[in-house]
Amino acid sequence: MGGTGKMKLIVNGKRLDGRGLADLRPMTIKAGVLNKADGSAYIEWGNNKILAAVYGPKECIPRHDINPYKAVVRCRYSMSPFASFEEHGRTGPNRRSREISKVIQEVFENVVLAEHFPKTAIDIFIEVLQADGGTRVAGLTAAAVALADAGIPMKDVVAGIAAGKIDGQIALDFGKYEDNFGQSDMPFAVSLRTGEVLLFQMDGMLTKDEIAKAIDLAFEGAKTVSDLQVKALKARYTEKEEKGVAPAPEALPQEQPAGGQQGEQPY
Repeated sequence: MGGTGKMKLIVNGKRLDGRGLADLRPMTIKAGVLNKADGSAYIEWGNNKILAAVYGPKECIPRHDINPYKAVVRCRYSMSPFASFEEHGRTGPNRRSREISKVIQEVFENVVLAEHFPKTAIDIFIEVLQADGGTRVAGLTAAAVALADAGIPMKDVVAGIAAGKIDGQIALDFGKYEDNFGQSDMPFAVSLRTGEVLLFQMDGMLTKDEIAKAIDLAFEGAKTVSDLQVKALKARYTEKEEKGVAPAPEALPQEQPAGGQQGEQPY
């Protein structure tokens, strides 16, 4: 703590966990972790532990939600009652979980080639088992892998990442204390294939130059996230191949440089 009682988040040029401003927390992703889901993924990002599952395309219930021209993409993000101290004992949806569910759903409505599956539903479930800052971008990252594991065609495997401002410095991938005591937090979802920002939220105030720097930093960090997503899906492909149930090789995602050409090629 400083003399004013405000927590110092950068000490001697390093963050409290020893990272530099552009460093991400340790991350591992595994695809195909649930036997009964059409696609699934598990992510550990720092101390976050999150499961994502995809069911569909399947019959759309209730039937009044049916779209005759494309699949309905739905998402439910939720935190387990034991995910964090703040969530201890809390059950059921709340305002925060509904808001995060909605913004993640909108991201995937923009990348899933839903017109291939009219009159159906694609359900995405994200369950936060342990929370430590940045759960929406971590959950979104896992959900993108789960969709690819389910064989859902997409324009890109979207990567989630967050940037923001702590102690007057623009930094990447906030942990819980940085999230709580930082000056600004900006969750992103980006497509490296098209160069698009698909999710952009901001808590706090930044100048135009600081926002531009945060976006540049987010795209750089998203490359690391995307590489780990591809690695997880390739490992899943190898696992299926060994069992004799592998998809065609062209269905595998390829690593893409930032700002690549736009296209409708499905994953």
